[in-house]
Amino acid sequence: MQVGIQTSAYHHYVTRSWQHLLPHPQRMRRLDMVSEVLRRFDIVGLQEVDGGSFRSSHINQVEYLATRSGFPHHYQQLNRNLGRFAQHSNGLLSRLAPTRVEEHRLPGTLPGRGAIHARYGDGPDALHLFVAHLALSHRGRVRQLDYLSEIIQPLSHVVVMGDLNCTPDQLHTHKRFCASLPLHPVRPLLSYPSWQPRRALDHILISSSLKACDVRVLDHLFSDHLPIAVDVELPKACRDILQALLKAQAR
Repeated sequence: MQVGIQTSAYHHYVTRSWQHLLPHPQRMRRLDMVSEVLRRFDIVGLQEVDGGSFRSSHINQVEYLATRSGFPHHYQQLNRNLGRFAQHSNGLLSRLAPTRVEEHRLPGTLPGRGAIHARYGDGPDALHLFVAHLALSHRGRVRQLDYLSEIIQPLSHVVVMGDLNCTPDQLHTHKRFCASLPLHPVRPLLSYPSWQPRRALDHILISSSLKACDVRVLDHLFSDHLPIAVDVELPKACRDILQALLKAQAR
């Protein structure tokens, strides 16, 4: 999301860098544009959103997008707390209330990277979804993928989504992560930079028990990365758990 900053050229990293610290009147307009796209989906993972500070006009962007897009459930993970100046966060929007949500502080030399773990249902056929934003450095990513691998390894039905800051080839070199979550779908989706995509840095990875029916990049210049989306077909046992969860929440 880049906290609602429009970046459509490399020089904007310099000329618009002040927007990381100060409010901008067009930021809300961009959030409204984003919300129109997000309402098409059932679950949305967000990175680089502001949790309500001076630069975002004291608006929690996760909550705002959830409300505007019609999501009844949302979760914000605050990763870098710069007080009233910035609340750097990950976010989760969901039409179905997760059974449990956990925050993970990912290891790294510089603090401020995290992952949200949302579980839908109970037991071995529950659906587990991770929203992650990994480090820029190779060493940091290796440690963070090690950390996630330990959590994912015993789980059956898993989705990992987010800005992983590495290409599919780089992911394949991490044997432990590939063992815990076979990299599927593996078709690279070019998402960075958004104005002329050349690299696949953003990913939605699913376990072998799930089926990706449609994997695509959304052609919307919301930030310096393009958003990506996938339609996922769940196995019957997992689908039954989610349907029972939905009925229970509708009572």
